[in-house]
Amino acid sequence: MAATSRTAPLIAKRKDVDLPMPVHAAVPLSALPDRAAAEADERARFEGALEEVIGAVDFAIVDTPGSDTYLSRLAHTWADTLLTPLNEQLHRPRSFGARRSRHAQIVRPSIYAEAVWKQRQLRAVQGGRPVDWVVMRNRLSSLAARNKRDMGTVIEALARRIGFRTAVGLSERVIYKELFLNGLTLLDLKRGSGGPSLTLSHVAARQEVRDLVAALNLPATRCGRAIGRARDNASHARPASCRMNSMPNAQV
Repeated sequence: MAATSRTAPLIAKRKDVDLPMPVHAAVPLSALPDRAAAEADERARFEGALEEVIGAVDFAIVDTPGSDTYLSRLAHTWADTLLTPLNEQLHRPRSFGARRSRHAQIVRPSIYAEAVWKQRQLRAVQGGRPVDWVVMRNRLSSLAARNKRDMGTVIEALARRIGFRTAVGLSERVIYKELFLNGLTLLDLKRGSGGPSLTLSHVAARQEVRDLVAALNLPATRCGRAIGRARDNASHARPASCRMNSMPNAQV
């Protein structure tokens, strides 16, 4: 998100085009030596960053690091929707969701799954609505490989055991990487107006992104606006401390 927030305005200025820009804020880890004081500092800065945008955005997107930190757990308690991308590697489900035996049987939830469960319990105690946990398969290969089928089997078993639902996610496409370098996404490309011509491959990739937004099944009062706005802007995230992007003009 940080790379997109820095690069996209430069591209828009150079190309003289009007691109929707998210509001971006970084909440780094506290440098205070005392643990209690550091957690209080991180909570204050995280909630302060949310308060600045919560009345003026459609959705706040929090990009958390992969490590287990207080700041990451705090962000999980605020989440209405938790999106976990998973690459096409058979060892990945064990690292995020559960430990498996040699026969791909689920032994018990992993540290991350247990952490999510605890944050769900905390959110329930605080009176919040249940977190919708979505696991998306990312960078899918176009080949019908055995590893791909095995991944599907393991993920479905994990979903029943741990309590998340799955989304197809995005395929491995060069166009995503090319646009990311310019801080853009396929939803920023439009026909006409001097923009690049869209091939069938571009259209298929753009539909993947739209399908993913629809699969998130966002709250009914906001889902239509979210999908509509996603046709004009979207972002690919990379973990870095705890970062926040906000889609303008409504509420979280």
